[in-house]
Amino acid sequence: MDSLVPQDHILRKIDKYIDFSFIDDLVKDLYCHDNGRPAVDPKIIVKMLLLGYLFGIRSERQIVREVQVNLAYRWFLGYGFTDKIIDASTISQNRRRRFNGTDIFQQIFDNIVLQAMEHKLISGKVLYTDSTHLKANANKRKFIEQQVERSVKEYVEELDKAVDEDREKHEKRPTKKDHQPELVKTKISTTDSESGYMVRDGKPKGFFYLDHRTVDIKYNIITGVFVTPGNVNDVDPYLDRLDRQIEKFHFDVKYTGADVGYFTNVICKGFADRKIQGVIGSRLGPHTKGKYHKYNFQYVKELDICVCPNLRALEYKTTTRAGNREYVSNPEHCQNCDKKDRCLIGKNDRRIVYRHIWEEYKDQVYAFTKTEKGKRIYKKRKESIERSFADSKELHGLRYCRLRGLSKVSEQCLLTAAAQNIKKIAMVLDRRFSHKKICLHSLIIHILLNCCLTRVIITYHTNYICK
Repeated sequence: MDSLVPQDHILRKIDKYIDFSFIDDLVKDLYCHDNGRPAVDPKIIVKMLLLGYLFGIRSERQIVREVQVNLAYRWFLGYGFTDKIIDASTISQNRRRRFNGTDIFQQIFDNIVLQAMEHKLISGKVLYTDSTHLKANANKRKFIEQQVERSVKEYVEELDKAVDEDREKHEKRPTKKDHQPELVKTKISTTDSESGYMVRDGKPKGFFYLDHRTVDIKYNIITGVFVTPGNVNDVDPYLDRLDRQIEKFHFDVKYTGADVGYFTNVICKGFADRKIQGVIGSRLGPHTKGKYHKYNFQYVKELDICVCPNLRALEYKTTTRAGNREYVSNPEHCQNCDKKDRCLIGKNDRRIVYRHIWEEYKDQVYAFTKTEKGKRIYKKRKESIERSFADSKELHGLRYCRLRGLSKVSEQCLLTAAAQNIKKIAMVLDRRFSHKKICLHSLIIHILLNCCLTRVIITYHTNYICK
């Protein structure tokens, strides 16, 4: 059988460079060692699942059928020509019973990342993050509408403290705190209740999950995967997932790249607190067409004022509970201004500019992103994270959710990412060692040629002297 598997087959490279022995240690507590009949080797079950994600095989039954007729699959799993392949129910029952409620798939993914780090395939200096939507295994027309509580954001307490300090600085009284959970009306799927009804500009409407992914810049190795319902904002889980990767893999992160959806005050302040330089795209945001945007007003930190395009000062008025400082213009200046048609909105006789108390962190990120180094880092975002999502959807079947429920969709995303990492590690290491082998052969040939040439020269001179 070994002679029938091509030497350049991807499974040969994976078998050579990826160590799957860690699986036994991960699952040993899930098996009984002194009762019952002998169990199927857990490495075979996990490797069969990975085969499905490597080659885009959607069904466990189809995986078994493919293993039965594919010699490379049999060789990779350690089966012979006549060995009986395990039944598909063995895979599904182990996944549904033995592995259910555990973090076994997260540990498998983490171990593959650690193996990539051992081979120096991850730098941990520059990380890119984004999310993609996965169509849930649910009919978008089958739902019920319910009132659910919108959870309070984790940063609210820190923001309240910052607001009170800012108001005290401006000799204002502290604001009243009343963060009661807000009731919102939402659609709940009757097929998959854990999915979220997604409504985004330029995206399809329906029940989806979001795969939040982080990749490293060096070889595009995926270092973080986290799944949420489709109605969760990309910003909410971002900082926690970044902290988890830094703690787990001891990354020394210097730069983080993300698209415009992550350009918020909370994220930019989080970067500053962690001493990480953010590289994030930006946009003007909502504003009235034909009118001056708030970025047309220059903020002067020393005087705590905003200056309008006509060089008039907008004075500080108050700080709202949401953390926005209000800067208000003088109505007399506005009425006599030749640019009031582009500045005043509606029937207002003055212009109000809102600036968040954490706006300076956004300004720092924006300024760095516009530098030459920031542009180079941001340009590679589409070559790394966007390419990673494209490969997972086109080659590994991650366009749709195979199963239902948040934990099962997380399993699919983690194993897909693990399969992509395994494939990348094997191919990079194979090219690396092949290059070293070629260089060694070239060096040996070079030495032999030099030796032969030297011998010819010595023989020639010896014969000449003798004559």
